[in-house]
Amino acid sequence: MDVVSTRILIVEDDRDIADLVAHYLGKAGFATDVMSSGREALKAITDRPPDLIVLDLMLPQVDGLEICRAVRSQHNTAAVPIIMLTARVEESDRIVGLELGADDYIAKPFSPNELVARVRALLRRAQRGVAPGGAMSYGAIEIDADKHTVSCRGHAIVLTAKEFLLLEYFLRHRGRVLSRDLLLTDVWGYRYTGGTRTVDVHVRRLREKLPPLTEALVTVKQFGYKLVEPAPEQSPASSRP
Repeated sequence: MDVVSTRILIVEDDRDIADLVAHYLGKAGFATDVMSSGREALKAITDRPPDLIVLDLMLPQVDGLEICRAVRSQHNTAAVPIIMLTARVEESDRIVGLELGADDYIAKPFSPNELVARVRALLRRAQRGVAPGGAMSYGAIEIDADKHTVSCRGHAIVLTAKEFLLLEYFLRHRGRVLSRDLLLTDVWGYRYTGGTRTVDVHVRRLREKLPPLTEALVTVKQFGYKLVEPAPEQSPASSRP
């Protein structure tokens, strides 16, 4: 990852917090832009998509949830990593952000060094080089790690950066029981102190977007998940008695 050429958009209406985040990210070598309003941020994201967004939840004009929804709905920004930064600490608020496509969630007050570590972890996984021959298939699902594309039964599926990496990890470890802690460590890149619910949310979104995973991605009670071998796809003719 070329840190110097990596641009991070900070969307935060509290100037002191925005300056703090920009200062620590700048010390880590990242280029930063700061926006204080949701409307201003949406235009900036559309005009020039950043490599990562640090997004406050409570913003004037357009709030962070609306921005997250808009970013995920546009093809050219759907895979941009998003870290939600907010004073709301209730689990329900965190889950709403994750459901809309946020990759991570940090509650205020926060450690600037932890924020930098999480930014690095997300970028490392979103921008990492993939070895040649990165195409994989799982039943009707086709994934090309080189092109960062996914299709199901011939239809293109838009995944967030974290959803893509989680799917890729499951495909590369099919048949193995994977704990939530292991998934957080290997896919998110750290041990998430806020609990493992973020894994459950991302798994649910994968199941919703990719119907073959509904039954194949099995929940192992009180532990994690296992991707079983895919069932053969049946054509209409083969399903007749």
